[in-house]
Amino acid sequence: MFLINNNFKKISWSNLFAQFAEQIALSAAPLVAVLLLSATASETAWIQTSQTLPFLLLSIPAGLIVDRISTRNLMIGAEIMRAISLITLFLLLISSSMSLILLSLLGFIGAIGTVCYNVASPAYVPTLIPKSRLISANRWLELSRSIAYSGGPALGGAIVGYIGAPVAYIVATTLSILAFMLLMSLPKEAPQAKVNRHILQDLAESAGFIIHHRYLRPILLTAVFFNISWFIVQGIYVAYAATRLELNAAQIGFTIGIYGMGMIAGAFSLKYLVPIMPYGLMIVLGPLGGLIAAIMMLLTICFPYVYLAGFSYFLFGAGPTIWTIITVSLRQSVTPENMMGRVSAFFLTTTFGARPIGSAIAALLAVNYGVESCLWVAVIGFVIQLIILLISEVPRLHHLNEAV
Repeated sequence: MFLINNNFKKISWSNLFAQFAEQIALSAAPLVAVLLLSATASETAWIQTSQTLPFLLLSIPAGLIVDRISTRNLMIGAEIMRAISLITLFLLLISSSMSLILLSLLGFIGAIGTVCYNVASPAYVPTLIPKSRLISANRWLELSRSIAYSGGPALGGAIVGYIGAPVAYIVATTLSILAFMLLMSLPKEAPQAKVNRHILQDLAESAGFIIHHRYLRPILLTAVFFNISWFIVQGIYVAYAATRLELNAAQIGFTIGIYGMGMIAGAFSLKYLVPIMPYGLMIVLGPLGGLIAAIMMLLTICFPYVYLAGFSYFLFGAGPTIWTIITVSLRQSVTPENMMGRVSAFFLTTTFGARPIGSAIAALLAVNYGVESCLWVAVIGFVIQLIILLISEVPRLHHLNEAV
């Protein structure tokens, strides 16, 4: 384990609180839609679309901003935006003024804050620690995210189910404010050098860097198909679990929370995998885990057991967490510092931006062919993403230094 300085501790705790706030809100939204507003599977999928659409629309503009202004200030602004959306949701609920449209709109606004935070964070972390420690640093950040993904949905589901949705948004707002306070305590960065290049030139440069890189290109394409397929499942899961698996709010939150437990297991396993497994094969674990998880979820059509759905979510968390830590470390190592924000933004746009596409596909499939069709299409998508990675040079990468 590397020596963690105080500033890295602050950003780690800030990351934990921000991710926890996001996960509670994300888990509460479809539960509010189904339990209070009687939303259908198609409508919950559209809510998922609205909560992920900013990743598609705004990641690249956020990346251009990151390479021009203080990443610290951008993260602070992002957390303020998230807190405002959460407290507004609380006020609408206690005044009985909530609607599906307002729930979607405020989810969209809160996700704008998430986009800015997620673009700025990978560009900020390498300024705190040397590149040789990036895997360890990213592992700790992913552990924080894993804890949030594990506890957030379970806590959100339990609060909505047993106490009420307004309390869930109060808890999420409090965590967001704590994240903001920690970010404010970080030291101000040195002024950014003035950028005279045209925005289109910046975009072309970063896109060309990714397209022509033999490792980043297949990783990006794999992530696109993974996220489309993953959010086809996510888009319909709450309604599917409530109607077909007959789970209550707490049980649904629990199964989604197992996703975070899988993330924790994946992050901890890296400590033992890094010394013994080639770098490329560790990357393969993510797409492979996604495919097996999708098959597990498909089996719930014939075997509607809560434990089978929970095991599926565990696998969805474990493999992709290893993927995230390893591929983000690779990206931070091979990308020039003055291009970090733009390259991170391209990855965020094409990967997280694929999520509203997946949710929209789920909404259309669910309303026209039933929720079972969504699970079949998701499995096909996970097969495609694994094939893309296996035919590339990535699995043959033995060490990170080879990529650098």
